Amino acid sequence: MNAIKSVSLARGAWLCLFAIFLSGALILFQTVPASANDRQTATQLVEKACMTLSNFKSDDNMGAFRHLLKDAKAVVIAPEFLKGAFVVGASGGNAVAMVRDDRTGGWSEPAFYTIGGASFGLQIGGESSEMILLAMTQRGVSALMSNSFKLGADAGVAAGPVGIGAQAATANLSADILSFSRSTGLYGGISLDGSVVAVRDGLNHAYYGKKVTPTDILVRHEVKNPQTACLVQGLMRSAESKRPNLM
Repeated sequence: MNAIKSVSLARGAWLCLFAIFLSGALILFQTVPASANDRQTATQLVEKACMTLSNFKSDDNMGAFRHLLKDAKAVVIAPEFLKGAFVVGASGGNAVAMVRDDRTGGWSEPAFYTIGGASFGLQIGGESSEMILLAMTQRGVSALMSNSFKLGADAGVAAGPVGIGAQAATANLSADILSFSRSTGLYGGISLDGSVVAVRDGLNHAYYGKKVTPTDILVRHEVKNPQTACLVQGLMRSAESKRPNLM
């Protein structure tokens, strides 16, 4: 009788251990795909952002953008910014931000953000545009260090001038952040006042392999990823990039 009881207890213990192991395996199985998806999303976003930067730098209508880029303290690139009619939410999209080092003129690694609402619903109309924000003041840069901020409230935002001859209009611009957008045959026209810019912690973690804050990435330069070379070097190689005076 005691032997049977001992066997039952042993079997129960093994079943309990197996259940714990199975639960852990299921949690791991569910976590890995999510992390892999975030890493893929972040990698693709960087690649698309590099293409968007190249498009803006070569576009004849973006002369004002290239002129202002030489004095920008930070850039925010949203390769696919959706705007128009939606079932739920408003316009928005994912973006990367990079900050210029005032001393060296070099650019940070990108940090990941989202612009707009948390949920945009099902698209029933509208279009996708490429968009780049230029932070022209320290207030605009400081806003990027928070978990989220509202354009127009925490940092002033205005549409940057586009088109042939628009460069002459840049002298009177005073907003913290200037927005530029382009889609097929169309430029500008996106109102960002009231939009929320929020950190994508999951993408930052997945892309750099550890939990990091925007300050860790943009100011402390605690992480690097070789896949960002296209973006970093694209800004550094730009003939319009501001060269610091180290004398």
